[in-house]
Amino acid sequence: MCGGAERMDAGRPQARRYWVSGLVQGVGFRFFVERAARELGLAGYVRNLRDGRVEVYAVGAPEQLAALRRRLEQGPPGARVREVVEEPAEWMAAYSRQFAIVAEP
Repeated sequence: MCGGAERMDAGRPQARRYWVSGLVQGVGFRFFVERAARELGLAGYVRNLRDGRVEVYAVGAPEQLAALRRRLEQGPPGARVREVVEEPAEWMAAYSRQFAIVAEP
């Protein structure tokens, strides 16, 4: 029965949060993520964090989010992605319609 519920949720939009570490600031990473997210049809945001990581919040179908994760692991030319940490995120209506670059917290 649980397997059926998982299949029903498979195409529904989900919210995920990613923390990308490595050489990811000062190399155009946020612009790269914004472009990738828009190409994939995702909503959400990307921002630099004070500790040198980049945070990405994305809303979309599981296959769109998986494609974004692959792009985050690659990064733009000049970036050196060391790690991408991913976890489920709470739905944030303010970021559910479009993708944007936002200021650091």
